[in-house]
Amino acid sequence: AKFLQNGTTTGRFSSQDPNLQNLPIKTELGRRIRGGFIAQKDHKLAAFDYSQIELRVAAMLSGDEKMTQVFCVRKDIHTGVASFVFNVPIGSVDNEMRRKAKIINFGIIYGMGVSALKKSLGGTREEAQKFYDNYFNQFSGLRDYLEEVKKFALKNSYTETLFGRRRYFPNINSRIPFLKNMAERTATNASIQGTAADIIKLAIRYADEDLKAAGIKSQVHLVLQIHDELVYEIEEKVLKEAEKIIKQAMEGVLARSYLHYKTDIPLEAHSGCGDNFADTK
Repeated sequence: AKFLQNGTTTGRFSSQDPNLQNLPIKTELGRRIRGGFIAQKDHKLAAFDYSQIELRVAAMLSGDEKMTQVFCVRKDIHTGVASFVFNVPIGSVDNEMRRKAKIINFGIIYGMGVSALKKSLGGTREEAQKFYDNYFNQFSGLRDYLEEVKKFALKNSYTETLFGRRRYFPNINSRIPFLKNMAERTATNASIQGTAADIIKLAIRYADEDLKAAGIKSQVHLVLQIHDELVYEIEEKVLKEAEKIIKQAMEGVLARSYLHYKTDIPLEAHSGCGDNFADTK
């Protein structure tokens, strides 16, 4: 496949000829297709995935105390958020509460409004509005940060990632309400998504440098990048060593970058390996 460095507006890679970033995963046919991508002899395919990277970035950039607290004690973020929003102890959060928290957690990253939240949650608009308001009352640091990003974008017609990469929004002061609203919604979350995109590209670089320093670069091959995930083909005899090196590189990006960025929120990477792409999870 071809990977395009500037193939998306967020800064992530895109893939074409063929697009390997959109292989289906939830259907039997999709799993069979994934099973067709196999490691060569004496190798394994290994996948490394950032855990909830965009929510961690949202907590870092906003400095929101409650969201930071959940990540620092390494609790499940959706359960932790549900505990605050529904005002119950973590042990009392049920599956439905967690489901609702998960919807709005990811929704804020993509600029979800009350109407979209209502559609995703089910129920009435009034219920969705109450849930939306309660979420941002609880996570006021995140609310204030998103509002500041929006004001900055309205004034300057662009936003910046943590690393200073800009994304421009020419329609943000449009007289056409639809275009203006869409630009505002996208701009509000662009710094979060863009910073996550920058982080995984730096992780690729640092992992490559560390594999080279360890003398095993020729035995470890990056074959695919999908959203928050890196997939390598690795010789079995160096698999454990390579796995440790790649995970450390992914988790240490912020402190290692030229910013030497310090945060209490840990970046976490999980991994899995198998003989084919379907078995790497």
